[in-house]
Amino acid sequence: MFEGVSKRGGRILSMVSQPKDVQKQEGGRMNASAQREEGKTHTEFKSIALKGLFVIASFYTLYFARALILPFTLALLLNFLLRPVVRVLKKIKIPELAGAALVIIVLLGSAGYGVIRLSGPAAEWINKAPESLHQMESKVGFLRKPLEGANNAVEELKSIARMGAEKKPEVEIKPPGITDAVLTGTTEVFVKSSVMFILLYFLLASGDLFLRKLIKLFPGLHKKKEIVRITREVELRTSRYLYTVTVINIFTGVSIGVGMYLIGMPNPLLWGVMAGFLVFLPYIGPLIGISIVTLVAFLTFDSIGRILLAPAIYIALETIQGQIVTPMVLGLRFTLNPVAIFIWLIFWGWMWGILGAMLAFPMLTIFKILCDHIQPLSPLGEFLGK
Repeated sequence: MFEGVSKRGGRILSMVSQPKDVQKQEGGRMNASAQREEGKTHTEFKSIALKGLFVIASFYTLYFARALILPFTLALLLNFLLRPVVRVLKKIKIPELAGAALVIIVLLGSAGYGVIRLSGPAAEWINKAPESLHQMESKVGFLRKPLEGANNAVEELKSIARMGAEKKPEVEIKPPGITDAVLTGTTEVFVKSSVMFILLYFLLASGDLFLRKLIKLFPGLHKKKEIVRITREVELRTSRYLYTVTVINIFTGVSIGVGMYLIGMPNPLLWGVMAGFLVFLPYIGPLIGISIVTLVAFLTFDSIGRILLAPAIYIALETIQGQIVTPMVLGLRFTLNPVAIFIWLIFWGWMWGILGAMLAFPMLTIFKILCDHIQPLSPLGEFLGK
């Protein structure tokens, strides 16, 4: 009898103690799961921190190594633009080495001729700057009296504020002269241009060398064919875009130069070339061109109608180019988000100066082309689109 009771008691104790074991097991699983989640969160935080440090280091490198990176970037863009010319020369039995040399010689000759032809009018306008200021003063003389009265009042207030103050010795640090700045800038431009043209020659003369090296890095015939297809398509679209934009900008500059010539503006060739280059600078470039043309018209003409005619022609032709011709020729595929363009423009202008700002729009368009053809980057390409 007692043995039966003890057996039944053992069963009851085992039934009571079993849920506690289950609870311990479940508690252990929950603790292990919490530890895994905590470890995963810690790993994600470290990954984000490392990516942030990598981005900061990249910006630091781009800024302080701009003297080296900027010529390389410009050479790469010109390589996309001039590569089809070298291929056409190769089809007519001219080797790539000779074709690249011929393209570089023509490019240098054109650039040299343009600099020689335009340096005279540009230097003339720079030398006429003091005289131009006197002309502006004479034309806005009716505004001088109110401004002089306000200026005299400000000077009186300053003299009252300085009463009783002790005079302190002033130290004047003279900045470098214009001649030194021009010589320094010319030397820097010459060195960077030499590096860029030498690198451009090797890029054009190398042909498909880098593509062949890239193919060897990927195993499998299907993967190699996919890499070749994407590379060719990106190169074709980039070259077509740069070529089309360059032609459109040339015609814009020619149109503005002809317009300035028809209304009697001095040195219309100079303003046409200036307008053609400033088109590469979205939003800010046309504003700079309109301001310069308006100033020159103000110094040249006496009537308000002719003064306003110069910026009106510039604005009309720039609007036709930006709102009608370029979207119609390039299509909606190359239309970019204006906010992204402005942020990209400010960023590269801060990083690399005026040349970086001029290269910002082509670089952004090429980056969007890459995003459209590389699947992991397609969301970013969608964001950059309009």
